[in-house]
Amino acid sequence: MLTDAAIHSQAIWAGQKHSELLLPMVQAVLAEAGLALGQMDAIAVGQGPGSFTGLRIGCGVAQGLAFGASLPVVEVITLEAMAAHALRDVSSGGAVACLDARMSEVYAAIYEKSVSGLHTASAPGLYAPGQAPLPDGDMVYLGCGSGFVGYSALLAERYAGRLARVVPEMHPHAEAIARLAADKWQAGAFVAAESVEPLYIRDKVALKTCERS
Repeated sequence: MLTDAAIHSQAIWAGQKHSELLLPMVQAVLAEAGLALGQMDAIAVGQGPGSFTGLRIGCGVAQGLAFGASLPVVEVITLEAMAAHALRDVSSGGAVACLDARMSEVYAAIYEKSVSGLHTASAPGLYAPGQAPLPDGDMVYLGCGSGFVGYSALLAERYAGRLARVVPEMHPHAEAIARLAADKWQAGAFVAAESVEPLYIRDKVALKTCERS
């Protein structure tokens, strides 16, 4: 939760317990800030790409909270949140955000940060690791996300000489989502609760037996 005075957040590796833990965590953050949900300007949600089940739970809870409190929703792409968190301590630079999409593919995007903010250099897409998007120019980037765990060798070859370092343990963080959402809300980039949609990028989660063989 981002307020004028501070930012409040909780993070936990939930495993398969997202639906059990999410609402109590929201209540705990509101209590910590001493605020009620209806005092918020908007609800922010990480819309994807990512785990299909996690996205549905996150978007569903955001819709319910926003609808009940008559608040708009700001949708934030998870890859953008990863890049923003990875670049939080620098005034300029770039990040290749890459998540393991399973099925021998990755979700990837490229972002660049300047004094005017974070900009999309290559929009989120679904790629074979060896065909992930390449940055333009000569700038060296930061690599972040779980894609650099599952496909480290392929991505190292793809980005040879273009990455200063890799932070594979980087995940979309609530604080980064809140900060990005605040800028988007001020720019009028929000939707009604009923219009919230997960960003899946693809519509299948597993290969058929014939495809695996």
